[in-house]
Amino acid sequence: MSTIGFIGLGNMGGPMAANLVKAGHNVKVFDLSSDAIQKLVESGAQAAASAADAATDVEYLVTMLPAGKHVEGLFVTGETPLFDVVGSGTLIIDSSTIDADTAKRVAAAGAERGIAFMDAPVSGGVGGAAAGTLSFICGASEEQFAKAKPVLDCMGKNIFHAGDHGAGQVAKACNNMMLAILMTGTCEALAMGVKNGLDPAVLSEIMKQSSGGNWALNVYNPYPGVMEGVPSSNDYQGGFQVDLMIKDLGLALDLSQQCGAAIPMGSQARALYNLHKSQKDSNGTLDFGSVLRLYQGDE
Repeated sequence: MSTIGFIGLGNMGGPMAANLVKAGHNVKVFDLSSDAIQKLVESGAQAAASAADAATDVEYLVTMLPAGKHVEGLFVTGETPLFDVVGSGTLIIDSSTIDADTAKRVAAAGAERGIAFMDAPVSGGVGGAAAGTLSFICGASEEQFAKAKPVLDCMGKNIFHAGDHGAGQVAKACNNMMLAILMTGTCEALAMGVKNGLDPAVLSEIMKQSSGGNWALNVYNPYPGVMEGVPSSNDYQGGFQVDLMIKDLGLALDLSQQCGAAIPMGSQARALYNLHKSQKDSNGTLDFGSVLRLYQGDE
């Protein structure tokens, strides 16, 4: 078993760290929330006094942070850059969803110091994080990917090597743009059917068994009461926040502009989520399936 540092214990990071503990690893955890740390300590993790403490004397360091500025600040530009703390034998696995350029830049800064850094954003949501069935989309060298895989296997079901550094972030941007398009389209179809007198559960089953079936409909139905255990049936609490989807769609838009790719549907999905949030600031903290309310006229 390995000694692993874990920084960032939010909705995704907390369950991921817990699964590493369950697998028998010695896990040192840190977060700005003392409650989040305590919850992991109760599960068998060791509390770190600081991010630097979590990164010291570990074989692996996993990070799950909100944005690229936080990742670069933590490792390179901050008051106590972790690249000044991490040992040369430590493999850093950053599972944050950030822009590919930052991932490449941080990896290069680490390489200059002989420190291995790889991007490994995840897909699968909070449910996947808790169940240990996440997909990891890795940007790394072959050697780094091979070293990381046994640890990632403790937290995920599908482990992909997308390519060199930054490739994981490019693939994640493509995936989440597709997810946003599917979710907004699913909400659009459900809202239209219900307004024409259909039962949302019956319509959902018809589409699931027909050509309209997709992940948002099949396992994450956005219509309240149709499916148990998903955010839509808990007043859209938990899950993947609207704010985070807007952030990820912004990353996809930036990526499209850099390479000249046309993304009319991705741009429209971003506009819909921005409109949804503009109706009420608190919408930003709801699960992204709450965009259904925009179609229902409930905003």
